[in-house]
Amino acid sequence: MRFKLTLTLLLLAVLTASAQEKSDSSAATQRNLQPMDKAIHYGVLPNGLTYYVRKNQSPKNRAVLYLVERTGSIQENDKQLGLAHFVEHMAFNGTRDFPKNQLVDYLQKSGVKFGADVNAHTGYEQTIYEITVPTDSMQVFNKGIDVLLNWAGYLSFDPVEVNNERNVILEEARLRGKNANERMSSQTIPVALNNSRYAARLPIGDENIIKNCTADELKQFYQDWYRPDNEAVIVVGDINPNKVEELIKKRFAVLQNPVNEKPLGNYSIPPISGTRIKIVTDEEAQYTTFSMTVRLPGTKERTNTEYLQKIRTILLNKMMNDRLKDIGKAGNPPFLFAAASNASSLGNTDVFSAQAVASPGNLEKATKALLAELERARKYGFTDNELSAAKNWYQGIQAGLNLNIDSHKSEAYAQEYSRNFLNDEGCPGVEYEYNFSLAYLKYIQLMEINDLFASYISDDNRFIIIEAPAKDKAILPDEKTVLDWVGHPGADVQAYKDVNVDKYTDVLPEDGLKSGKIESDTYDSHIDTKTFILSNGAKVILKNTNFQTGLVLFNIYGFGGTSIAADADYASAVLSAAMVRKSGLANFNQVEFDKYLSLRKVSLAPFIHDYTQGITGSSAQSGLETALKLIHLYFTAPHKDTAVWNGLLSEQRGWLATKDNSPAGVFADTVSMVLNSNNPRAGGVNAEMLKTANVDKAFSFYKDRFADASNFTFVFVGNLDDIGVRNLIKTYIGSLPSTHSNETFKDLGMYPLPGKITKIVHKGIDDKSSVRLVFSGQFDYNQANNLQLNALGEILQIKLIERLRDQERSVYAVTAGAYYLNYPTGRYSLNVQFTCGEANVDKLIAATMEEIDKIRQNGALPADIEKFKSEEARLTQVKVKENGFWLEHLASTARNHEDPGYISDFIKSLNDVTVESTKACANKYLTGDNLIKLILLHEKK
Repeated sequence: MRFKLTLTLLLLAVLTASAQEKSDSSAATQRNLQPMDKAIHYGVLPNGLTYYVRKNQSPKNRAVLYLVERTGSIQENDKQLGLAHFVEHMAFNGTRDFPKNQLVDYLQKSGVKFGADVNAHTGYEQTIYEITVPTDSMQVFNKGIDVLLNWAGYLSFDPVEVNNERNVILEEARLRGKNANERMSSQTIPVALNNSRYAARLPIGDENIIKNCTADELKQFYQDWYRPDNEAVIVVGDINPNKVEELIKKRFAVLQNPVNEKPLGNYSIPPISGTRIKIVTDEEAQYTTFSMTVRLPGTKERTNTEYLQKIRTILLNKMMNDRLKDIGKAGNPPFLFAAASNASSLGNTDVFSAQAVASPGNLEKATKALLAELERARKYGFTDNELSAAKNWYQGIQAGLNLNIDSHKSEAYAQEYSRNFLNDEGCPGVEYEYNFSLAYLKYIQLMEINDLFASYISDDNRFIIIEAPAKDKAILPDEKTVLDWVGHPGADVQAYKDVNVDKYTDVLPEDGLKSGKIESDTYDSHIDTKTFILSNGAKVILKNTNFQTGLVLFNIYGFGGTSIAADADYASAVLSAAMVRKSGLANFNQVEFDKYLSLRKVSLAPFIHDYTQGITGSSAQSGLETALKLIHLYFTAPHKDTAVWNGLLSEQRGWLATKDNSPAGVFADTVSMVLNSNNPRAGGVNAEMLKTANVDKAFSFYKDRFADASNFTFVFVGNLDDIGVRNLIKTYIGSLPSTHSNETFKDLGMYPLPGKITKIVHKGIDDKSSVRLVFSGQFDYNQANNLQLNALGEILQIKLIERLRDQERSVYAVTAGAYYLNYPTGRYSLNVQFTCGEANVDKLIAATMEEIDKIRQNGALPADIEKFKSEEARLTQVKVKENGFWLEHLASTARNHEDPGYISDFIKSLNDVTVESTKACANKYLTGDNLIKLILLHEKK
């Protein structure tokens, strides 16, 4: 009774507020405010600091800690450009209780991985610091709270550390920029943001200011804006919320606001009359794109009325993009990609934006196709069937969230509470939002959606941007032509025709299928899995979990892949799975098929890789039978559509045409060739290979790859009813045809070239060098060796961050990692990668080799080994509670003929990593006898 009464009152509140919306009385708005989730411990301290605390056990024994600052680059004056971001960096370089870099060092020793578990980012109007800490150690958890407190009020700004950090920030700017996108953005952002304050306050800042600002200037910015009334502390996780709330009150109450506080300011983006156009080119640009943006009044999400409007917007975005995706599935799509949506933006505005990526020479075609589809929606609106499908989709999402409320990630809650603090967005909770949508979704009318979309289409406050490769500059339209395109969209456009999938009520009746038998049934008590061998030879692995209620994931694979294709047929083989995916299935075309799947909450797709082929996907528990029917069809009744094939070839030619414009793309191709012994298949299908592709060969190759079920392993993880699943498996997997061919892959010899090799690529305008060092060789694949090599890679990354970033101050990021294979033969590689200025390439390579030599001579430092063990143990504790981990783990161990139960003792096995084992591992795998140095340098002109 209480439930029904609550919904009735809510509906009355929404309708009442809607009726009073024009008057926007304060009292009506307050009555219509969304309630805050009762699970949140929320409060504001006397000094103005806001806190949110919530108990949540996903993941167990973990807590997510946020410090949210209501300040960013928009608060900078003209002499401070970049200081907000600089301050964020200094939070990791010395505070009152964690001098210099002791903060990161302490967290790593506690199993907190830098980058993954501790990070920060600066935006225009906010700076957010994040840490994920274990809660099974209250000492570590309390230290995490101390870290937030130090960030909030006690940064040191040691002048030495400030000077050291300048280059790291400049290297971050190099890594993220120094490319075509940055150069074109410097021309388009002033247009898109109408020369507002936002256009002049990019968070990365001004290079000269970063080079010359003083520690005192940084400290002043920090003291001005990092103050309790601008701050929120968010703690979500496996905690006692009452105790944490009291801890926050006690620890953060000491922070004080400055005298004569500076106002945050209320900045906006001035509207324009009419349409503004900017056309830009760059010699390294890869794609030709058309983008149209209409800036609209900003909307909030505080009240039930506003939340209902948000749902309308979500439904509208879904329907519009579904139409554009359907066009992309056509036999000869007019664009490579297109999308349109409404979203919140800067300066208390919303934007409706629509983009299309054109193949070379087809900008007009792509643009007009996009504009015609927008005009179709504006002129004729959407259909009842489209709205019904979108409502079902949205309700399915809400139902899934509510059903899995206990699996809702702490990170998601923390992000939601950040938005509440920064944007006043409501946070009523998953259950409330589910009940709200259940009650009110049915009241959303098609006329409302159509009127809402029509309000987006305007020739006022409109910005159009065209970006293209410089070589196409001569064929680009002028502004007058572009205005003509957008001024006369879709002159002959007709109303949208609904796709009817109701006729496909049963895609594969059981009648006629000869069910198989379960020949063997084994149970692994260590990891709670069941393995069946069916009478047709197919192997099925099942793991029933309760991590995510109502969801089943699957991974199906068999050996062979494109490796068995002749070189002359390689292009056809590579494209075969994509062609089948895009052609639909059985009696469906692709548009019908996708709509059918969405209604039944099933997603799946076939693949053919170098050495394997198979199907991956997921389904609702209730849709598992449908998923199995469709799996059966992908084996027995794939569909060939020649028009789709021709469109696929056209699309591939479009993506490949300007691939070599990008320095990163050219370098990646070189890396791929060298690391695969210059095998022509290494870089995938190129333009020349594409000429040999044939639809009949592709279709024949696909059917051949899926002709023998005995060659496949079927892995299912999730909510699996034992009796019901057994029967479904016998029916739909057990009936698949088998030839018992025992077919496997062919070893193509695609391994890194042996010896000491240096390969330098000169490409690019800017001073932006990429370095990749690859140690490789033969490898005895087993868990003991895998663990030691993983440890070596992780420990080397720790040392290289300390050396290249913290000591040399010449990179922003460096990665080191181990990779190993068991098939087609045992191989390993250990890769080191970083981006830097050209002048530092040789120095940093030498520094890397020095750190490797130290490990070879002395083994890893015990402190670094402990960091590795702590991080790996914490990560394992989390991932064994996730379906995605188990799906990959079970499939991988089956492919590699390993015992999947090793994961039960994995944390204990970490003790096998010692100083001596790391020394032995480094001397075995990092001798440098097989070392490839791959270096990208800019072109010298």
